[in-house]
Amino acid sequence: MIELPRDRMNQVLKHFELLEVQMAAGPEPDAYVKLASEYSELQDIAAKIRELQSAEAELADLQVMLNDKSMDADMRELADAEIPGVEDRLEALQKDIQILLLPKDAADEKNAILEIRAGTGGDEAALFAGSLYRMYERYAASRGWRIEVVAASEGDVGGFKEIIASVSGKGVFAHMKFESGVHRVQRVPETEAGGRIHTSAATVAVLPEAEDVDIEIRNEDIRIDTMRASGAGGQHVNTTDSAVRITHIPTGIMVVSAEKSQHQNRARAMQILRARLYDMEREKAAGERSEARRLQVGSGDRSERIRTYNFPQGRITDHRINLTLYKLDRVMEGELDDIIDALIADHQSKLLLEYGRND
Repeated sequence: MIELPRDRMNQVLKHFELLEVQMAAGPEPDAYVKLASEYSELQDIAAKIRELQSAEAELADLQVMLNDKSMDADMRELADAEIPGVEDRLEALQKDIQILLLPKDAADEKNAILEIRAGTGGDEAALFAGSLYRMYERYAASRGWRIEVVAASEGDVGGFKEIIASVSGKGVFAHMKFESGVHRVQRVPETEAGGRIHTSAATVAVLPEAEDVDIEIRNEDIRIDTMRASGAGGQHVNTTDSAVRITHIPTGIMVVSAEKSQHQNRARAMQILRARLYDMEREKAAGERSEARRLQVGSGDRSERIRTYNFPQGRITDHRINLTLYKLDRVMEGELDDIIDALIADHQSKLLLEYGRND
């Protein structure tokens, strides 16, 4: 049986019950939103703790029945038959609670900014970047998330040189954060008449979407330029004069948005800038916590090759966890759960090892 931190579990449950009382009392709207957010974060673990308590009480009752010599023999036999099932349920609940009690990434429940850029491979890399975007678009749809293109620069023969999108929904960053890195493809390009297999690549960056409270951007630290949409940094362009370029002076980060509405461009550019600055702060903090950094699935380094998509063999391999699946066609249709679930499980197992050592 797993040893669980009972004092901590009791604290979680008491706090959750207090939240229930406070929400039922009808607080002011602003206070209610804060309470509801905290309630949502604790709901799963509180439910598991209550299930555990119920199962433990059931097991205790069954053991009393089994050991009560005055009890009818058939009842004792029935109790003996039911005990293994309750013990199995207890073990599963203990594992679930152990994982739910692990330290949380504060960004896990945030929406995300998804950035895909063609890497080595010319036109084929741009086509592959387009394939990756469609894969994530379908994955988002399967989870009920909303995905919206913020900026895009199309490739000469299709696909994208670069595409940036916002992804919103429940637990977006928790599921998408391990996608950052270099994605390599091996296939016969549509542009290749000779049928030779080419290797090309695209980079993916997944950034937690930051809110005003997460990162402060002072007016004096940014320069905003309005210009004809001739494009800077490979961003998507059109023929309007509404393009907005925002430069963050302290870091040199530059963001361009070139849709039709100048007001919308400014809002979207600020959204991307805020996410990049927030990600920079997270990376800095992670670098200062070397042990925590070591626990990441891969380093999250944008230059790290994390996955290979081999079309001739229908094979996809995630190099960080040595996972190979022969269902590439279905993965490209957005069936990413097997890969992402395995990455999350691997991350959790490493955290459990570290958590146990620190205890």
